[in-house]
Amino acid sequence: MTRGAAGRSLPVSNNRMNGDGAMADGFANLPSLKGQVSAEEWQVRVDLAALYRLVALHGWDDLIYTHISARIPGPEHHFLINPYGMLFEEITASSLVKIDLEGNILQETPYFINPAGFTIHSAIHAARDDAHFVMHLHSDDGVAVAAQSDGLLPLSQHALIVLPRLAYHDYEGIALNLDERERLVADIGDKELMLLRNHGTLSVGATAANCWIGMYYLERACTMQVKALAGGRDRVLLAPEASQAEVKNQVMRGIGGGLAWPGCLRKLDRELPGYDA
Repeated sequence: MTRGAAGRSLPVSNNRMNGDGAMADGFANLPSLKGQVSAEEWQVRVDLAALYRLVALHGWDDLIYTHISARIPGPEHHFLINPYGMLFEEITASSLVKIDLEGNILQETPYFINPAGFTIHSAIHAARDDAHFVMHLHSDDGVAVAAQSDGLLPLSQHALIVLPRLAYHDYEGIALNLDERERLVADIGDKELMLLRNHGTLSVGATAANCWIGMYYLERACTMQVKALAGGRDRVLLAPEASQAEVKNQVMRGIGGGLAWPGCLRKLDRELPGYDA
């Protein structure tokens, strides 16, 4: 056994371990949980697994070291998170691990979870009833902008769409200290997007679609900023303040996450199928 993020015991894989501590048998032959959990939980599992695969498809994953979670419908605030050790392109609906806000694993599983992932995601799920899905990434451009003192600048339409919904959280080290949760929650407030300074990006959403489209715009805005600043800051054109205010008013109605989501799933079915197993 190994100790969980909240000091609880979490199970280590029953598979054989090689000399480096890796799972020699991989993740093959995992039984499907479809029909073994409620229809509502199964749909959340499928949507969450799709988010993992979409991150991998866009090249925003970081081996096994970031995390996406989803709250299961019900009053308990139970949520799903990735099994620690799986690549994002390998995640399936059945492999996701169900835990509570104390870090206890609530299902039979050979896997354990990332303690840093528990710290970040338990904080937001406990504090925000609207945050059904929470995504945290370490993309190159997201970290690059998070490490810039000015943060995200109003350089692009994507940035203008993001900025009204964007918060910041200062870096405190690898997220293993449970005391950080209070500060993380205070910093995000009621925003949907966050730059974790020197660390990465974060998106929350009431649906998988909203969580995804928020992260998509944030990541794209960061990439555009990195490219724009490649030639130096002096001659970069910031959007006029009146235009920034206009876009802020325009995006109050949303940015079409629900419209884009079905197409994203079709793309997954073509290029990286199997997430719904």
